[in-house]
Amino acid sequence: MRNGVLAVHADGTVALMNDEAYRIFDLTPRAADLGQPLAAVLEAHPDIVRVITSGFELSHLPNRAEMRLKASDRVIGYTLAQVRDARGRTTGVTMFFKDLTQVEQQEERERLRDRLAALGEMAAAIAHELKNPLAGIEVMAGLLRRQLPDAPDAHAILADIINEAKLANAIVIEMLEFVRPIRLQVAQTSLITVLHSAITMAESKARRGEVSVAMRLAPRLPPVRGDEHQLVQVFTNLLINAFEALNGAGTVTILARLVAVENRTAPGGERRGPDREIIVEIADNGPGVPAELQDRIFNPFFTTKPQGSGLGLAIVRKIVDAHDGRIDISTPSGGGTRFRVYLPASSLSTDTL
Repeated sequence: MRNGVLAVHADGTVALMNDEAYRIFDLTPRAADLGQPLAAVLEAHPDIVRVITSGFELSHLPNRAEMRLKASDRVIGYTLAQVRDARGRTTGVTMFFKDLTQVEQQEERERLRDRLAALGEMAAAIAHELKNPLAGIEVMAGLLRRQLPDAPDAHAILADIINEAKLANAIVIEMLEFVRPIRLQVAQTSLITVLHSAITMAESKARRGEVSVAMRLAPRLPPVRGDEHQLVQVFTNLLINAFEALNGAGTVTILARLVAVENRTAPGGERRGPDREIIVEIADNGPGVPAELQDRIFNPFFTTKPQGSGLGLAIVRKIVDAHDGRIDISTPSGGGTRFRVYLPASSLSTDTL
């Protein structure tokens, strides 16, 4: 990680500012800045100007201090040093600093992960405790229905009780699945096999009706490093959503293609070479998701379905994230809904699976 360097004369003019400093401050390097007042050059960063100005007055300068730049929301770690002449007079101040934004974001992700893990343990314990009484309600309602063979009104009520208990139990199972840490069984996995399995699974769980499914997969798709079972679950859930949205009539299109991703940034800010990823699209020509709801569609417990738990797409995103991928939703020009899943292609093989 490179250092930004900013040196200022005693009269407040800029003596030196290197390229890394310009990058952190989101400024374009200009030779004309040398000799200009610091307050003018860093007009967008008065917080930096105040810190450097204080360096002429303090007897003990800060070492390894941190601050957040209000203009760009970057976090920097910095050290100040005074420049003195042969007589010991302070003739300038130099700031050495690093961009710690990625480090802070990683620490925040770890803190969030710890909080979510604690919350997940509590939710898992609650869900586990709910499963037994729900199963008991379902069993006892079934027994009572058999003991009342000549009471059709009671049968109808008991059938409703059983159905509601089954629905509640399904929600509890989904909650357990959502809060449970994902443990991937990673292997070279063919997305072609995954997609065919997902279609079969979706057809067994949702009414397809007259919905046609068209698959257009690019030739010689490389494998992905992933968990085949978990990936089947991802695309099964997306296909079930499409079948339900189409309500028995329409078209679902599945596309898969390999693309190169240029200029990825590795941790520490270094650039790395081009990567490849496979984009899988699942699009339907149904009513679509309103634009104002698309940002919330992956949130836990958010659903537009009367009987939905709101956990299906949250689980989908969790699995995709675990594979170092990403997922988004959009509305194609012709209407309907399109999900795109981006998964890193395996670098170990380019053979067709």
